[in-house]
Amino acid sequence: MNKDLTQGNVRRSLWSYTIPLLGSVVFQQLYNLADSVVAGRFIGENALAAVGNASEITLIYTAFAVGCNVGCSVISSQFFGAKNYEKLKSSISTAFISFSILCLALMTIGFSFMIPMLHLINTPSAIFNDSLEYLYIYTGGMAFVFFYNIATGIFSAMGDSKTPFIFLAVSSVANILVDILFVTAFKMGVAGVAWATFICQGLSCFLSLFFLYLRLKRFKTETYSKFSKQILKKLLIVAIPSVLQQLAISIGNIIIQGVVNGYGESVIAGFTAAIKLNNIATSAFFAVANGLSAFVAQNIGANQMDRINKGYKWGQVLSWIVAIPLVVMFVAFGKFCVGLFLDDASEAAFEAGTRMLLIVAPFYFVISPKIVSDGALRGAGAMKMFMLSTFTDLITRVMFVFILSSLVGTEGIWWSWPIGWFLGSAVAVTCYFSGKWKKYSKLIVG
Repeated sequence: MNKDLTQGNVRRSLWSYTIPLLGSVVFQQLYNLADSVVAGRFIGENALAAVGNASEITLIYTAFAVGCNVGCSVISSQFFGAKNYEKLKSSISTAFISFSILCLALMTIGFSFMIPMLHLINTPSAIFNDSLEYLYIYTGGMAFVFFYNIATGIFSAMGDSKTPFIFLAVSSVANILVDILFVTAFKMGVAGVAWATFICQGLSCFLSLFFLYLRLKRFKTETYSKFSKQILKKLLIVAIPSVLQQLAISIGNIIIQGVVNGYGESVIAGFTAAIKLNNIATSAFFAVANGLSAFVAQNIGANQMDRINKGYKWGQVLSWIVAIPLVVMFVAFGKFCVGLFLDDASEAAFEAGTRMLLIVAPFYFVISPKIVSDGALRGAGAMKMFMLSTFTDLITRVMFVFILSSLVGTEGIWWSWPIGWFLGSAVAVTCYFSGKWKKYSKLIVG
């Protein structure tokens, strides 16, 4: 159901909205992990390396989808908070029309440049064909990813975090079962995990669109614009920086993947396992940040500015509560966690994955304040500040990957994460406490 985040106790309002988002992270990661776990345990080390290698390129597509999700969510949240339902519907219609065109263009580019992209990241010949096959199938289902992200962004804008959670839970469980069926019973190999993803993404997409249609029918409006250039401009103010941020992260990850690929299939497999586990942690922090974004955006729309600083404080507290068990699990039981992906793998694969987790995990207390601060800045529409912290982290991390890997090998690659996180977090927290984000929020609402 829709939830008004502009009323009631701040902590209770924010946390009750955000906790289902954290639940969604669990199922989203099950969704993402299923392909890697099934590939690694039921097919082999090279299959895991192929899926991990291809996944870095699929993140480019996801970058655009997530950026569209953020743009639609922030603008729709502000209209929902202001109780302006005509503009809310217009923003939704405008988003679907505009981003559908973008999705079609990306699919065309993806099919055309898939092979050059795999060569660009030094994909080993042993995993090249499997990586390519996975990419072809995933790209064919890109529309599902786009429409699902837009729909869930709209649900989030209306304060409903439970409905997307249900969609994702159903889809994730189905993905695990279909993954295992296609790989073990039908012997489809890496193509099997790709087709399982295609089918289950389609399921979650159709469910979300159907229930979104039913939800929007409840808002009685005399008329609304199916496409508004003014609202499109507002959407792009938020969406373009969000896309650029996600795209930069994806490209940065591809560059890092290219460096890792130079160390062979075993290190690639270990890195894939560790980065999947690391993504669980960062996704949990992003869930808290997304909750805070919706909270900030709704309260800006309702002109309840006094609630925002309180929400920011409780968002940071929640992110640290989430960080504690993740740090303990990855530091104390890192080899066991990596082993979930690898069955009969080499010691080099285990060593690479375990060592990365041991180095990176303690610094979750550093990256979580950055991600939560980014969420507040994004909810206010302060996208320049939001991008500044992101690019500080990313550029620093990529730069140190090259510097440190040349000096100390893979150990240097893993240490680039904490270094980038420290600088990015310092910038994000400083930007929030400067208070300059308030002037950006007026440009969005006005």
